[in-house]
Amino acid sequence: MGKITKDMTIGEILRTNPNVAPVLLNAGMHCLGCPSAQGESLEEAAMVHGIDVDALMAAIEAV
Repeated sequence: MGKITKDMTIGEILRTNPNVAPVLLNAGMHCLGCPSAQGESLEEAAMVHGIDVDALMAAIEAV
C-alpha cells in the first residue's frame, strides 16, 4: 500500500488503503463518498470536523 499523507483527499486515501474507512468513520467523518471527500484534504476535513489531524494520522498509520 502507498504512503498516506494529510494533504491527500479522503478519496485518494480510500483508494490507497480502503481499510482506513473504519478509522475515518470512528473519527466522525461519515461522508466518505460525498463531494467534499474528493475535493478537500484530510487536514482540511479534520479541521472542519474539529479533529486533531496528527492523532488521526497516527490512527491511520496503525491500520
